[in-house]
Amino acid sequence: MTIAAKDLVPADIPERFANIDTSPYRFFTAEAWSHFRADTPLTLTMDEVKRLRSLNDPVDLDEVRRIYLSLSRLLSAHVESSQLLFEQRKQFLDLPDETKTPFVIGIAGSVAVGKSTTARILQELLSRWPTSPKVDLVTTDGFLYPNAVLKRENMMDRKGFPESYDIGRLLRFLSAIKAGQPNVRAPTYSHLTYDVLPDTFRIIDRPDILIFEGINVLQSRDLPADGKIIPMVSDFFDFSIYIDAEESLIHTWYVNRFMRLRETAFKNPESYFKRYAEISEADALEIAEGLWRDINLKNLHRNILPTRPRADLILQKGPNHLTETVALRKL
Repeated sequence: MTIAAKDLVPADIPERFANIDTSPYRFFTAEAWSHFRADTPLTLTMDEVKRLRSLNDPVDLDEVRRIYLSLSRLLSAHVESSQLLFEQRKQFLDLPDETKTPFVIGIAGSVAVGKSTTARILQELLSRWPTSPKVDLVTTDGFLYPNAVLKRENMMDRKGFPESYDIGRLLRFLSAIKAGQPNVRAPTYSHLTYDVLPDTFRIIDRPDILIFEGINVLQSRDLPADGKIIPMVSDFFDFSIYIDAEESLIHTWYVNRFMRLRETAFKNPESYFKRYAEISEADALEIAEGLWRDINLKNLHRNILPTRPRADLILQKGPNHLTETVALRKL
């Protein structure tokens, strides 16, 4: 099938993607992107999609067909190419006992933009490819410092900012994964209690693919003057995705999600946010707006949005929370 030029380079590409002629990305409308699925079968049901999607995320089977089947096909091609290169290098170095380390996919983007839905859908689709790869998913939430530490250091209002993560622990985890070590422990996090669960871990045992999802996973850091090796989280990624949308849309999605949670999860007696379910709607809306303005918007401007140009692929969402444009870095 021939794809029209207008579909390859849409006229309404957001200005923030810079000049198309000099951009390192190729741009596709969702319709043009959907053609790249080729004969990739749809292996998910609507019930499964409902289970995988996050609150207030309207992704459905049509969105899986339009965006995620092509994306899973592209990622599978990258995984297969990596495996081929590994075999060639193993022969070159004469290392017959060498084993391939996991292919790591990083997923970044603001709060409320749909990272978790994307990560879970890709995990399911990739694990159902004919080769039946083992695909694990880990989020950065478990690598946050416990609330007790954040309170002691007066950082609760910067939870989710780069300094609120135990970066040493996070880097040791990814180093062990990329070293091919077995039974690597990933700390876990409870959104109910809004805290890291003490002495509770998931075991990640040499998957073929690891999806690593979090708002700041593409964050860079200052380099030392003495040239010592200080890795960045993204140094361990083989492919990276940034979920993007206009700031005004993310604002609306965040506030709407907060208000929906008042009627659902916040009503749980164990919820850290139970107090927000017990106040008036007007007071809750004021709190949601304050949390967005004073915490999440600042984090977006200072730490998250500046990492977007580092991604290999950008999914640009529209007002309906569905992908409108795909930007793929040129090779």
